[in-house]
Amino acid sequence: MTLHHTPIDGAVMAHEERGAGTRPLVLVHGYTGFWQDFEAPLDALAAEGRVLLPDLPGHGASDRLAPGSYTLDGLAARLGAWLEQVAGEPCDLLGHSMGGMLTLRVALERPEQVASLVLMDTAHHHLDWIRVDLLEMAARIGREAGMDKLAAILRARSADDPERSDADRRVEAEWGEARFWRWRDTRIEAMDPEAYDALGRAMAGAPSLADRLAEIRCPTLVMVGREDEPFLEPSRTMAEKIPDAELAILPGGAHQPQNECTEAWLTALRAHLQRARSA
Repeated sequence: MTLHHTPIDGAVMAHEERGAGTRPLVLVHGYTGFWQDFEAPLDALAAEGRVLLPDLPGHGASDRLAPGSYTLDGLAARLGAWLEQVAGEPCDLLGHSMGGMLTLRVALERPEQVASLVLMDTAHHHLDWIRVDLLEMAARIGREAGMDKLAAILRARSADDPERSDADRRVEAEWGEARFWRWRDTRIEAMDPEAYDALGRAMAGAPSLADRLAEIRCPTLVMVGREDEPFLEPSRTMAEKIPDAELAILPGGAHQPQNECTEAWLTALRAHLQRARSA
């Protein structure tokens, strides 16, 4: 694996690239993620065309930004600039969770860059269930003791976490404890604690884009895991308000359906790409 590095507004964004072709599929991870969030289905996708997977600023192997620079609009602008340099043409753009909040903004502000859009387990408005007090505590641990300490704490409490989905526990059983927690721990450890704090707050207080959803004119797929309860309602709303949108609710999936129900996820994505690329 050789990551590519692209300077964007004074900070480098890293990305992985697989496959070959002209019109790329771009997969944008979510909060606390990195490009390896899509590793499970990547070989299957790369066999069918060019796939680009960026690490967002403050995540994975990409540069950290100055404090105060982590905003949804700011990251969306950087993502748009990265697409202009790296994709080189209108792309099929998938955003997961926070990544979906960013790709929605890119589609609204730079529609010429987006040939089709996939909004995956995401929302067009603020996430009012985020506990800002717990976010503050976690960010303080990350700053003072290191993000590896925060990862260890999150891992320790996961066994008895009532909010952890059955789908997530199934992935741990299927992958094995060592592989699953290496992925989970590494994505937290690689994150800038300033990004962890600021972007968590940004999602908690994000303004609604409901009144702008009708502006999106490209073919759109809204996909969500059936067990991802907080994102079911916003997914239905986005699919209803975006003119050329379809909704896929994936059985067996929660917040990481590309890992939890990979075949159903691939089937839905392939159907969207066939529709969008034949339009």
